[in-house]
Amino acid sequence: MPTLPTPPPAARHWRLDPRVTYLNHGSYGACPTAVLDAQAKWRDQMEADAVSFFARGLFDMLDRSRRALAAEFGGEAGDYVFCRNATTAVETILENVARGHGLADGRPLGPGDELLAFDHEYRACLNNLNRLAARTGARVVHVPMPLEREELWPIGVDEIVESLLAAVTPRTRICLLSHITSASGAVLPVARIVRELEHRGVTTVVDAAHGPGAVMVDIAALGCAFYTSNCHKWLCSPKGAALLWVRPDLQDGFRPLVLSNHAEANAFPLGAGERSKYQMEFDYTGTDDYTAAGAVADALEILPQIADTDWRGIIARNHQLVLEGRDLLCQRLGVEPPYADELIGPMATLPLPIVEESRRQSLAARPTYFADALQDALLTNHGIQVPVWRNKSDLADGRRYFRISAQLYNSVEQYEYLAGGLVEELERE
Repeated sequence: MPTLPTPPPAARHWRLDPRVTYLNHGSYGACPTAVLDAQAKWRDQMEADAVSFFARGLFDMLDRSRRALAAEFGGEAGDYVFCRNATTAVETILENVARGHGLADGRPLGPGDELLAFDHEYRACLNNLNRLAARTGARVVHVPMPLEREELWPIGVDEIVESLLAAVTPRTRICLLSHITSASGAVLPVARIVRELEHRGVTTVVDAAHGPGAVMVDIAALGCAFYTSNCHKWLCSPKGAALLWVRPDLQDGFRPLVLSNHAEANAFPLGAGERSKYQMEFDYTGTDDYTAAGAVADALEILPQIADTDWRGIIARNHQLVLEGRDLLCQRLGVEPPYADELIGPMATLPLPIVEESRRQSLAARPTYFADALQDALLTNHGIQVPVWRNKSDLADGRRYFRISAQLYNSVEQYEYLAGGLVEELERE
C-alpha cells in the first residue's frame, strides 16, 4: 500500500482505520470516541437496573436529547421524537399519511392520487413510497433530477424547483423530498419548495437523512408537515438514532408503527413526567437499546469541542473544504462540476470522464462489492473509501459519478491523494 496522506489533528477523535483515507462520511457517518463513551455510560445505567431505567431514566435521557436538538435546530423540544433511522421514520410518516393524517383534505390516499418524488430520492424511501402506492392504488410520479443533462451544468436552484413543480397536478397529494439528495449530494431549496407545494395543497415529507449538522436549518420555520434526519450522519451520534419532527398541529393522532404498553394507558408512569401522547408512544415502542438517541445530546456538545467552534462554524468549515476538494478534483480530471455552489453542502458529486462505447459493457460487468468496480480498486490499491456509481441510463453513455464528503477528520491533501488514485485507476481501466 502507498503512504496515505496524514489526516488533520481532529482525526484522532475518531476510530477510523489508519490504513484507509475515508472520504465517505455521507454514507454511514462516523462517531467520535468520546460520543461512543457517552453512549456506554447510558448503557451502563440501563444494565445496572433496567427496571428503573425503563420506568424513569429513559424519559430523562430522551428529553435531554430533544432539548438539545430544539436549541440548535428550532421548534420546541416536545416536537421531536426518535426512530431507529430515517427510513423507519419515513415509513412511519407514510403509514400515517395513508389514512389521511396531515393531508390537506384529510381524505385517505386512494386510486388516482399521485405521490411526487425526485428519482434521486434514497432508494429505501422510494421502496416504501412504491409499496404505499401499491397498497392504496395511488401512483408514484418520479421526477428526473437534472443531473444527467450536461447542457444544464452548473445546475442552480431554479432548475431544481421548476423541474419538480412542473410535475404537480391536481391529483398530487404528497411529495417526498430530500433536504440533501444522497446520490447527487445537492442541498435542495426545501423552504421554497415546501412553500410552493403547500400553496398547491400538497403535503411535504422531508427526508433529511442528510440535514442538521450538514447545513444550518430551523426545522420549524420550513413549514413542512414532517421532517426526519439521521443523527448518526452529520451530527455524529451513534448509529440507531434518527430525529422525527412533526408539525405541532399534526402531532395529535400521529402514531408509531409499533404500539407498546403505554399506547392505550389512561395515565403515564410517574417517571415520564409531563409529556404528550405523541411523545409517550414514540419514547417507548418496546424493549430496545435507546442509548443512541440518548447520546445525541452528547454528540451535539462534543463535536463543537473537537472543532473548537460552534455548529455553524463546523458546517461552514466542511462546506468550504468540500468546495476546495471539488475544484481540485475537477481540475485534475478535466471535468465540470454539475451543481452551482449554492447547492453544495458538505458533499459534492462529480462526473468521471465518459467511457468509450467499446469498453462500457466490460467495465460494467466487473464484479464489485459496491456499485462499481472502480470503488473496489480505489480501496484495494490506494486505501481510499469513496462511493462510485453509474448514472441511471447505465450503459447509454458510460457516465459514472463519485461523491466526496468533508468532515472534521478530512483534509485537502486527502482529495489530492484521491485525484492521483483516480487518474491511475482510470488509466489502468
